[in-house]
Amino acid sequence: MQPQVAVIMGSKSDLPILKGAFQVLEDFGVSYTARVMSAHRTPAAATEFASNAAANGIKVMICAAGMAAHLAGVIAAHTTLPVIGIPVASEPFNGLDSLLSTVQMPPGIPVATVTAGKAGGKNAALYAVSILALSNSELAAKLQDFRAEQTRQVIEADAELQEELKK
Repeated sequence: MQPQVAVIMGSKSDLPILKGAFQVLEDFGVSYTARVMSAHRTPAAATEFASNAAANGIKVMICAAGMAAHLAGVIAAHTTLPVIGIPVASEPFNGLDSLLSTVQMPPGIPVATVTAGKAGGKNAALYAVSILALSNSELAAKLQDFRAEQTRQVIEADAELQEELKK
C-alpha cells in the first residue's frame, strides 16, 4: 500500500517520540513511511523528498526535530502538502528552542505545530488522520468513533471517582 503520510525525524534519537504516531496511524489503518533526514546535515535529500512527496502519493507530512528544529520549515518550503511539526525537547532549553523554531514560520509557508514530546507524536498523527478524513468517509467515521470512545472513558473515570469519594 502506498504511504499517505510521511513521518520524518531529524535524528533517529527522535524515534521514541514518534512511536505513538506510528501506533495511531496503524490503529486508523493509515499507511506511512518513516525517514531520518536533517534540514542541516542532509538538506538536499530533505528538499528532494519534500519536492517529490505529492507525486509519490504522500498527502500529509509530519516532521519531528529538536534544537534549531528547521526540518518542518524546510519541508514546508518545498511542498504544498500539509506539514505538521513536532518540537523535540533538547538541552539546554528543554524544547523551547524547538517550539519557537517550529511555530515561528514566515507568512506563506505554514507549519501546523503540536505539543512537544510523546503527546506531540500522537497528536500529529491524529491531526494527519483528521486531514485525510476530509476526503475519506471511512476514516472520518473511525475518527468520530475514537472521539466518542475518549468521551466515554472520561465519563466512566468521573463516575468511578464519584463512587470512590462517597466511601
